[in-house]
Amino acid sequence: MDGGQLHRLGRRLIDLSAAVTGEAGDLELTPGEAAVLEDVIKHPDGSVTEVHQRTGFAQSHVSASVARLKERGLIETVSDPLDGRRTRLRVTDEALKAITRRASRRVDEVIGRTVTEPAEAGRVIALLDELAALLL
Repeated sequence: MDGGQLHRLGRRLIDLSAAVTGEAGDLELTPGEAAVLEDVIKHPDGSVTEVHQRTGFAQSHVSASVARLKERGLIETVSDPLDGRRTRLRVTDEALKAITRRASRRVDEVIGRTVTEPAEAGRVIALLDELAALLL
């Protein structure tokens, strides 16, 4: 496998992941909102400045994304107890529950639609499990 194949495989896996985790009625996020939300999940109680530094997005973009995510009930803000001027960010419990529900959806159906031969679909799922065990 070369770098180009790896890149195409990665993009294909991302598309399959989106098909598994996205259902009608699920909350849709812009790529920027998704990146900010992911950063806040990985770094609870961070500040907008810290999210800006880690993501590389303009601080105004991070602030706007945080405002939209807060409005939708996905992020909550709290005053920093050491510096009342600074705001800390964390994901709401409701958002974490929704993310956990989406992440726990099985890939079998999507893989079965993609690889229509049942034996091959089973092999793809087994190979993905093996790959995850080796790389994650």
